[in-house]
Amino acid sequence: MDKPTLMILAAGMGSRYGGLKQIDPVGPTGEIVLDYSIFDALRAGFGRVVFVIRRDIEQTFREMVGAKWEKRISCAYAFQDLADVPPGGRVPAGRTKPWGTAHAIRAGRHEVSGPFAAINADDFYGAASFRTLAEHLTAGAGPAGHCMVAFQLGQTLSEHGSVSRGVCLCGADRRLTGIREYTNIRRRSDGSLWDEPDGALATPLTGTEPVSMNCWGFMPSVFGELETAFAVFFRGPGGTSQKLEFTIPGVVDGLIRSGRGTVQVLETRARWFGVTYREDRDRVRASIQALVAAGEYPPAL
Repeated sequence: MDKPTLMILAAGMGSRYGGLKQIDPVGPTGEIVLDYSIFDALRAGFGRVVFVIRRDIEQTFREMVGAKWEKRISCAYAFQDLADVPPGGRVPAGRTKPWGTAHAIRAGRHEVSGPFAAINADDFYGAASFRTLAEHLTAGAGPAGHCMVAFQLGQTLSEHGSVSRGVCLCGADRRLTGIREYTNIRRRSDGSLWDEPDGALATPLTGTEPVSMNCWGFMPSVFGELETAFAVFFRGPGGTSQKLEFTIPGVVDGLIRSGRGTVQVLETRARWFGVTYREDRDRVRASIQALVAAGEYPPAL
């Protein structure tokens, strides 16, 4: 079987962060977060990278990322475009908000023909996550045998504000049965963890719940699912909305409920950290420096 592809979703601006956080240096010699993802993917046996970006940041990405990696791994670019809608569809008047994560993966449909992983550009997933993904994607799980890496909720929080997380629901076979969204998770002063959505009752959480951090492994059959689901989304309220998003959890939920595919939940103890708020950047830098000091990464990638 061919080596799997790594798809990196890097078209977002990060509204709460306030800038192109995907290209902010966090490593000791100017590395950005996605450099570590590519490095780990290479070590795990991935053979190609597809960057999903916007046209207006193409030159910056080619200079800062492509120039560094194109001699070490095959690289391709796909472009998430607001106008990339189902045949006959039109972008609603006034819509400027991107269509969402599932639309970003769909944007890579012309660049991927085999099993692939899809990740966020601004999240650090750890080497074990990529090894786990590579093992599943090359193990012959079948044309509709997808997977995801889940992290413990308590290890994915920010010290600088609330976070939204999707808690994974699964059966004894560790197959995903659904994702429950929590939109305002924070740790209280007494150390307890709660979801406190506006205008609703607070929900206590343990911190051990497996959560999705957009670390997915897909067979190429998912592109057919995306095409069908996007057409349905576009014919509904999404096709006239200025804000509704076409999301990966939504597509996965439909795939599971219809019986057209399965998603194996691959839990890991790998460290996750990301930059939700600008203030998180110092913690990410310190965490990476600690991993370099421990010998898990070279001082310069």
